[in-house]
Amino acid sequence: MDIVKHWLNGEPFVGGSARTSPVYDPALGTVAREVRLATVADVAVAVAAASAAFPAWAETSLAKRQGIMFRFRELLNERKQDLAEILTAEHGKVLSDALGEISRGLEVVEFATSIPQLLKGEYSENVSSGVDVYSTREPLGVVAVISPFNFPAMVPLWFIPLAIAAGNAVIVKPSEKNPSASVWIAELMTEAGLPDGVLNVVHGDKESVDALLDHPGVAAISFVGSTPIAKYIYETASSHGKRVQALGGAKNHMLVLPDADLDLAADAAINAGFGSAGERCMAISVLVAVEPVADELVAKISDRMARLTVGDGRRSCDMGPLITREHRDKVAGYLDTATTDGASIVVDGRDVSVDGEANGFWLGPTLIDRVPTTSAVYQDEIFGPVLSVVRVATYEDGVSLINASPYGNGTAIFTNDGGAARRFQREVQVGMIGINVPIPVPVAYYSFGGWKNSLFGDLKAYGPDGVKFFTREKAVTRRWLDPSHGGINLGFPQNQ
Repeated sequence: MDIVKHWLNGEPFVGGSARTSPVYDPALGTVAREVRLATVADVAVAVAAASAAFPAWAETSLAKRQGIMFRFRELLNERKQDLAEILTAEHGKVLSDALGEISRGLEVVEFATSIPQLLKGEYSENVSSGVDVYSTREPLGVVAVISPFNFPAMVPLWFIPLAIAAGNAVIVKPSEKNPSASVWIAELMTEAGLPDGVLNVVHGDKESVDALLDHPGVAAISFVGSTPIAKYIYETASSHGKRVQALGGAKNHMLVLPDADLDLAADAAINAGFGSAGERCMAISVLVAVEPVADELVAKISDRMARLTVGDGRRSCDMGPLITREHRDKVAGYLDTATTDGASIVVDGRDVSVDGEANGFWLGPTLIDRVPTTSAVYQDEIFGPVLSVVRVATYEDGVSLINASPYGNGTAIFTNDGGAARRFQREVQVGMIGINVPIPVPVAYYSFGGWKNSLFGDLKAYGPDGVKFFTREKAVTRRWLDPSHGGINLGFPQNQ
C-alpha cells in the first residue's frame, strides 16, 4: 500500500519511525493509503533543515520572493483540478466544494504576491534636531503550521504564502486523516523555485505536535482546530516562549428576523449548514428564528433538503460523506440526544439514500426543530450536517442567546431592516459577522478569526494580522553627527 512520506529539503523523507496511520477514502469506506507518523527525532531533523535554510532565505530580496509567489500562484491555478481530486478522495467533499476551497486559498497567495508593499515600514524625519526614526519588519525564523482535516488545502494556504514571502522557513504538520494535499503544495512550491528546506511537511499525531510545541528552534505556531486543542496548543507553545495564533471551534448562529426574505434565508441555511457535510468552523449550526416565522422557515428548509443528493463527491452530488466512521457515528449520536431532550427531528439524516458505496461514512442533512438551549445538541460543536432551530420571541432574545455562547467565531443576520442590521453588528459579540451573508469568511486582505473561545492569541489569520504575526518590528532611531554636536550629558534624552 502507498505510504505518504514527509517532505524535507525539497524531497520525500522517510524518517526513522515505523508507525503509520490509515488514510481513508470516506466515500468508499476503505483504506486508500497509509501515512508515516513522525517521531520527536524526525521533527528535530525537520527543524534543523528549516533552520539551515532560513538565513539565506531571509536575505533573499523581496523581488525574488515575490517572483516565486507569482510562479506558485500560476502553477496552483493551472493545476487546481488535480489538487481538488486529492481533497475529494481523502476528505470526501464534492469536487465543486474542493475547487472553492482552493480558490479561497489562492486569494491569500495573491495577497502574498504584494509582499514588498506589505513589509514597508514607516519613516519620520527630524523627530528631534537631526534625528530620524524609521521601522522595519523582519521574519521570525522557523515557524510551524498545524492544520485540520476539514480544509487540507485552504488552511495551509492561509499561512504558508505569507510566512514564506515574509522570509520565514516553514514546517507544516497536516492532519493525518488527509495528509497528501500539503505534500502536493510543497512539491509545487519547489517547482515554483522555492529553495530546499524553506517549506517542509512532517506528518504525525500528538507526538509530532508536542515536539513542534516544545522545540526551541520553532519561533511561532499557527493552528486551526477544535477549541480544547487550540487552548492546549496556545498554553503549551506560549509557555515555551513561542508566538501563537490558535483558531478554535465555533457554534455559529444565524438570526432570522420576521421581515427577512425567507426564501433567501432558507437557501442560506441549506448552503451554510450542509456544505462540506457541515465540517466547517464557519458552518451555520443554529438557526435562531424570531417568531412568527419559524414554522414557515422550517417548512421551506425541509422542502429544499428533500432535493439534496448525498453521495460520492466525484459524482454529481450536493454533499459527500463525513471524514471517518467514528466521526459519523459521533455526529449521528446527537440525534438520539435531541429526541431525549425533547427536540423534534424534522429531517433525519440517518435515513438518507446515497449515490455511493454502502460502506461510505454517510450521514445525510439533518434538521432538528425546537432544540432546548440546555441540550448538548445546542451547546456542542457537532461538526456535521446537523442544523438546529431555536425559536425566540424577539430580536433582543436572539442577540442575548448568541452573546451567551462561549464561542464567538461567526454569526449572521437575515433582515431587510438596515437599522436592525447595524444594531446587530454593534451589539453581537462575535468576530466575523454576515448581513444577509451566511458564511462571512473575510477576503484575503482582511483577517480571519473570532472572539472568546474561538481564538487564542492576539492576531488573526492572514490579511494584515497575518503579516504582523509572521514578522516582528524593529524601530531605528538615527542621527548622523556633525562637528557641532554637543558634549557629554547624563540627563535623560529629550526631544528638542
